[in-house]
Amino acid sequence: MWKVGLCVVGVIVVWFTRWINKWRNPKCNGILPPGSMGPPLIGESLQLIIPSYSLDLHPFIKKRVQRYGPIFRTSVVGQPMVVSTDVEFNHYLAKQEGRLVHFWYLDSFAEIFNLEDENAISAVGLIHKYGRSIVLNHFGTDSLKKTLLSQIEEIVNKTLQTWSSLPSVEVKHAASVMAFDLTAKQCFGYDVENSAVKMSEKFLYTLDSLISFPFNIPGTVYHKCLKDKKEVLNMLRNIVKERMNSPEKYRGDFLDQITADMNKESFLTQDFIVYLLYGLLFASFESISASLSLTLKLLAEHPAVLQQLTAEHEAILKNRDDPNSSLTWDEYKSMTFTFQVINEALRLGNVAPGLLRRALKDIEFKGYTIPAGWTIMLANSAIQLNPNTYEDPLAFNPWRWQDLDPQIVSKNFMPFGGGIRQCAGAEYSKTFLATFLHVLVTKYRWTKVKGGKMARNPILWFADGIHINFALKHN
Repeated sequence: MWKVGLCVVGVIVVWFTRWINKWRNPKCNGILPPGSMGPPLIGESLQLIIPSYSLDLHPFIKKRVQRYGPIFRTSVVGQPMVVSTDVEFNHYLAKQEGRLVHFWYLDSFAEIFNLEDENAISAVGLIHKYGRSIVLNHFGTDSLKKTLLSQIEEIVNKTLQTWSSLPSVEVKHAASVMAFDLTAKQCFGYDVENSAVKMSEKFLYTLDSLISFPFNIPGTVYHKCLKDKKEVLNMLRNIVKERMNSPEKYRGDFLDQITADMNKESFLTQDFIVYLLYGLLFASFESISASLSLTLKLLAEHPAVLQQLTAEHEAILKNRDDPNSSLTWDEYKSMTFTFQVINEALRLGNVAPGLLRRALKDIEFKGYTIPAGWTIMLANSAIQLNPNTYEDPLAFNPWRWQDLDPQIVSKNFMPFGGGIRQCAGAEYSKTFLATFLHVLVTKYRWTKVKGGKMARNPILWFADGIHINFALKHN
């Protein structure tokens, strides 16, 4: 019997050894980029999701770039992955959507946003043009010029007035609510003051859940997020149903247009509309608030920048016939230094440090081959912190943007993505940030009470616990 047992053990050892070797050396019709696949199944997932409390490049990427070069391979939750910090390669792939690559998501993201299979991913590609068009129609430049700019200024004034009555404000969460409420109002007429439920509160755990393992177990962040998501989706379904049943009550908002288009586009189902609204609300909840939190923290730590920013906006008031009139589009476009401040904060923070794609076919680049089916992470945070492009890259220096070559910037600065996948809400986000800064520095005094924490992993960026005291300015 011991001989039989020994044979069984031997077979298991041989099988296990071959399995490990196969895992460490994946098949490839060429030469794979250098790197390590980590332990079987789990790969190097833990190193990737551990947060780094620094504006510097995340150690997961920094250490591997130093060891392997700008393109390396790894594995995350069982998925083979290539990470690229190569400017040319990232810029090239940004233009290859639908040909060489398509969008890809971590399992947690896919389940939360209803993108759990290849058909869903393909659908995203097919309707991207329509989705981008309708978002630009309601949040793009024309809409900003006509109505949105004044609405942003109105909600910023109202919000800062409320904040100034409080001992201090945790900026990330408070700004999330502000951005969410305006976006929801634009989408479907959401009125937070008359709503039985504060819908924004249901998005609190979404970001944390995106980098967690997708274990739907009570007590976990992921479970809490799925529970909140279910409640939001039910609310949105009721809103969509009510709008579809009352076409005569036309308001001209985002939801009216998309429900009216259901007769023209077959992919516009009720579920699709609900999840599109959910995704838009999440995007506004996180992106604007994270950028705003970092911007205020950096301004508080750099008084010279704040001084010049304040001077620019006070000059706008002095040039008006009526100092109390609303912000105009021409005034917004004249905010040269403000845009430099915003660009610098976006460069350092980079709300989406890594963009995920899936290779549709074998991709060859600089002697390496990325096999079809592999995930590719475009680590744009590394590009925006490259010392060869940005001198002293970790320094908050808005003045650097005066001398940067626009051609270099176009390839080395992609806070809103690039190519056909560039965020349709980019101008909306920048307008929101600029308007907030305009109202803040011309009407309020403020001091940082608590620095809070900023953290990033290669995919997401966080900022919370930054407390600021606001008070009306007396000129």
